[in-house]
Amino acid sequence: MAGRTTLLIAAAVVGVGAFFGYQYWRDKQNALPAGIASGNGRLEAKLVDIAPKESLRVKQIFFEEGDLVKPGDVVVQMDTNTLQAQLEEAKLNVVATQEKEAVAKATIARSKAQIDLAKVEVNRSKNLVAQRAGSQRELDVRNTTLKTTSAALQEEEAKLRTIQQEVNVAKAKVATIQTRIDDATLRSPILGRVLYKLAEVGEVLAAGGKAMTLVNLEDVYMEIFLPAADAAKVKLGADARIVGDHMPGRAVPGVVSFVSPEAQFTPKQVETKSEREKLMFRVKIKVPEKTVSAYIDYIKTGVRGVGYVKLDPAVEWPAFLQSAVPPSGAAGKDAQH
Repeated sequence: MAGRTTLLIAAAVVGVGAFFGYQYWRDKQNALPAGIASGNGRLEAKLVDIAPKESLRVKQIFFEEGDLVKPGDVVVQMDTNTLQAQLEEAKLNVVATQEKEAVAKATIARSKAQIDLAKVEVNRSKNLVAQRAGSQRELDVRNTTLKTTSAALQEEEAKLRTIQQEVNVAKAKVATIQTRIDDATLRSPILGRVLYKLAEVGEVLAAGGKAMTLVNLEDVYMEIFLPAADAAKVKLGADARIVGDHMPGRAVPGVVSFVSPEAQFTPKQVETKSEREKLMFRVKIKVPEKTVSAYIDYIKTGVRGVGYVKLDPAVEWPAFLQSAVPPSGAAGKDAQH
């Protein structure tokens, strides 16, 4: 009985020793060399709201929450029946003013022909008067007719300029209404995923009322916090890695795109060196767009993980951070593993 107890105790000691030995080995494997800093964070992306410019009724919604949308995709169509009626009216107004313009041009052409005739008659009368074959009175009447016709031409040309301005105004109104109709077709400006669907078909949205919120997958990043001593060594564009909790052993390459100039956690009074070491600065690690595009179906914002940043560009990444996911077409296969 005593021997059996001894064996059990020995086995337990060996087991505990093996456990702590494995823990020590794993910690050594994941140990960071000098020149690399790390911090906890989560994958995030900017949010983009889709909203109409003016108050309209929702006619159709083409995507649901979780769906992937590409730049230019129509995500929401607003009802434009009223605007279409206004557009038709504006187009008819353009036609009417263009007809007035055509009439004015015809009148001007007739006046110019009358002026040409009046000039011929004036010259004929002058010749007759010079030859004593015509009367001065007839010459005066024809000179008066020429002046009157010339004045009428100037009046008609002024009317034409006014009508042409009316045509331009009418065309501008058509273009304005057409722009309003085009703006009622809400398109995605980004490559993203629908986070929230905030409206339903038939609902009237006010100008600027949110119909949908998208997660901008073109700007995926992780924010970590580093102590002042490390943050001071971080350079913009520095090489970085992101390891998500859902992908242990696989690192996502990234670059440092932002280092906060202000501390995020600051004691009320910073007087001693130990207190200054408590200062933490926000560092943003951006995932390259090529990597995002390759793994677009697998990227989930909100996933937590650890971000690693090179403080010294000459330092080699440790083994567990060298297995970086490649920005290639084999993304699906890699992501599944």
